[in-house]
Amino acid sequence: MKVFKFGGASVKNAESIRNLVTILNLYAGDSIWIVVSAMGKMTNQLELLLEDYLQKRDFQDNYQNFKDYHIEILEDLFPFRSASVYSDFFTLLDLLKEKLSSSVSNDYYKEYSEIVSYGELVSTTIVSHYLDHEGIVNEWIDARKIIKSTSSNYCKVNVDWETSKKNVINLQNTFVSERDSCIFVTQGFVASNHTGETTTLGREGSDFTGAILAWCCDAESLIIWKDVPGMMNADPKKFQNTKLLAKISYKEALELSFYGASVIHPKTIKPLQNKGIPLYVRSFMAPETEGTIIQKEDKYDENIPSYISKSNQVLISISPRDFSMVVEKNISEIYGVFAELGISINLMQNSALNFSLCFDENENQLKALLSALSDKYKLLYNNNLELLTVRHYQDEMLQNLLRDRTVILEQKSRATARFLLRNRVN
Repeated sequence: MKVFKFGGASVKNAESIRNLVTILNLYAGDSIWIVVSAMGKMTNQLELLLEDYLQKRDFQDNYQNFKDYHIEILEDLFPFRSASVYSDFFTLLDLLKEKLSSSVSNDYYKEYSEIVSYGELVSTTIVSHYLDHEGIVNEWIDARKIIKSTSSNYCKVNVDWETSKKNVINLQNTFVSERDSCIFVTQGFVASNHTGETTTLGREGSDFTGAILAWCCDAESLIIWKDVPGMMNADPKKFQNTKLLAKISYKEALELSFYGASVIHPKTIKPLQNKGIPLYVRSFMAPETEGTIIQKEDKYDENIPSYISKSNQVLISISPRDFSMVVEKNISEIYGVFAELGISINLMQNSALNFSLCFDENENQLKALLSALSDKYKLLYNNNLELLTVRHYQDEMLQNLLRDRTVILEQKSRATARFLLRNRVN
């Protein structure tokens, strides 16, 4: 069994979906789990719909944009409206519209999971039908039936590994007994709790879905198909003369993803490492190329320095109002608030009187954080910052990178240097 993950860019239009079929034909006869993200930027579009819903605004324009985007793809792939995919697609649209017309609960993350998951439900429906159209027998699987979560939070949930494994193995056995090989199409990002409510695995969580399935079925490999040649040492859109990391260790990949490398979701590595399942990052435009392999061996990790830039960062400085020192009790309390609000900390630093934390900017989360801490603590923050991380650095390269930049905060270890910078003023 192999697991393939196709992100939004790899299914963004009809041509991309045809290309997905071309890739599958290279693996004819293999059993494969296909994990599919929402098409293109449809997660962003659904987040706009979510805001309409939460603010009780008219949602028709954003709803129509979501509908029209997929209709254009459908009409290219399935010219005849009699195709059964249209019936399934409009059923999903009706369910989404019904949700958007219902009353709003007080749980933002519950509403987020229910609404945003429609991107993956729609994309997998279209992909599965197109595989049928091309003569590739497959089973469309609702990820909420197999991947189970244990926590009460609806986003960034904890996976119930053993129950999920049992569900995956039972499902595979049902179909494998009927044929020599099987192809399953399912949603990335989407799961459910034990009461059956929709939950999600966190933004960009489809990679993690691939790793969960690979772990559950002891897969031969997980291949993430991307719009890049493999895992690069920097984002080509932000840095010049980038290089391919042809072979790195699980540890290095985990470090890079933790620091913000966007190619792989941070939670993806651990379940693969636990079972020694290799992870390949390969180009969906050039599937014959090797790309990057991530595995146990670490002797290549320091060959090429890596650069990671995260924009839209907030740095908040927290100090007790009674001028007492920041001690473990304060830090534990602050951590608890961050955890409760689902805010991931990207960088932290403390002194006697201040505890500073850097995190991704989110207006709703920032407001909630300020509200939760303002009574007991004095709060100062800067936003619109850039967090730059360099792995396997040399001092000379850092001098060149930081020339003419304002450094607000810096941290260095033997292998990693991190700098919080003010954005350049054009």
